[in-house]
Amino acid sequence: MDEYLKPNSSLLRLIDEYKKYGSLIIGFDFDGTVYDFHKKGETYSMVIDLLRELQIAGCKLICWTAAEDLETVEKYLIDNKIPFDGINIDVISLGYTTRKPYFNALLDDRAGLAQVYSELKMLLTIIESK
Repeated sequence: MDEYLKPNSSLLRLIDEYKKYGSLIIGFDFDGTVYDFHKKGETYSMVIDLLRELQIAGCKLICWTAAEDLETVEKYLIDNKIPFDGINIDVISLGYTTRKPYFNALLDDRAGLAQVYSELKMLLTIIESK
């Protein structure tokens, strides 16, 4: 079986990386993850609360968005007290240029949001218990 398809492998990797670095880089999408782009009345309060908890735990939070107007995105995040350390930027240098953003986990409505949310909540429970 592929290593990262084993049960709990991604959670265990997050735990190991947090222990090693004392921080993680968490990417989060804007539309449909923290912002109600489709005007359905969603608040995304659970994801926003998670981001606040991750910030307290020392994680770096980067908003990754395809939105054209990044000033509007930044204003929304600030006005709604959604923590972030940058928008569409890498917070570490890999020593070379790549189009792929670096993150340890990605909160995105189109990329397994429920699994990543659950694993990050479990990670926080483990961190808090130590």
